[in-house]
Amino acid sequence: MFDNKKSEIFVPDGGDPAPALAKTTDLCIAAHQDDIEIMAYGPIADCFGAPDRSFTGCVLSDGAGSPRAGAYAAYTDEQMMQVRDSEQKSASCIGRYGALVLLRHTSAEIKNPRDNAARDDIERLLRLTAPHALYTHNLADKHSTHVAVALRVIEAARLLPESERPAHVYSMEVWRGLDWLCDGDKTVFDVSARPNLAAALLGVYDSQIAGGKHYDSAAIGRRLANATFFASHGADDCPSLSYALDITELAFDPSLKPVDFIRRHIDNFAAEVASNLEKLQLPALSSIRERNG
Repeated sequence: MFDNKKSEIFVPDGGDPAPALAKTTDLCIAAHQDDIEIMAYGPIADCFGAPDRSFTGCVLSDGAGSPRAGAYAAYTDEQMMQVRDSEQKSASCIGRYGALVLLRHTSAEIKNPRDNAARDDIERLLRLTAPHALYTHNLADKHSTHVAVALRVIEAARLLPESERPAHVYSMEVWRGLDWLCDGDKTVFDVSARPNLAAALLGVYDSQIAGGKHYDSAAIGRRLANATFFASHGADDCPSLSYALDITELAFDPSLKPVDFIRRHIDNFAAEVASNLEKLQLPALSSIRERNG
């Protein structure tokens, strides 16, 4: 089904992969095991138990280069890959995903713009799932593999005929938050539902938590902080928020360069900061000098 013969489709309820993928309404394509649960909890919670929605998660990389410490310090890359895949499968069962796709490309393959294997597998997955909404990493993320995954997703989406395109494509927070976006550029997801589920989904990643990376508390803390700091002059509308950038235009306009798209939003932020400073600027330096004699 996919170029990479090491790929796997896992269906938590034990059903047949083809119909499970075909039922997908929400698809998240992530770089590593646990990225899905960090960035896409909003759609996971919305699909949880919903009769008319189904969430599919896809991990593009094999997870071989993940950091390890403590009980996992001596694990080989192969052992670490097995542990991380097992944790990801546990999360998909807890979250009642319709399906989990492990494509297991290396990070080097994903980051190589001349290697089309990952892009082609994403295109196949998009055709098999035909999701209404697609979620991936954000272009301003500090992790290079995350950025590469977002670019491969955009490349694959542009290969789809118009009739098969998702209605919405979002880039999400993981290794860099999106609180810096101007409020008008943010897509806001209320992720307050089922806090026990949110904690359980992140808590299964013992290899990361015990290894010194507390993604469980950090991801939930970011969501709480987003909700509190979203509006400066009003009470919180909800206790937990995640931010996204709508990249639907970028995903389907081949004339639009990703660097120009994200620079537009960076420029919006810069203009907002400059405007606030200019409105509230300090007295002219000459006036200060005159006063100080």
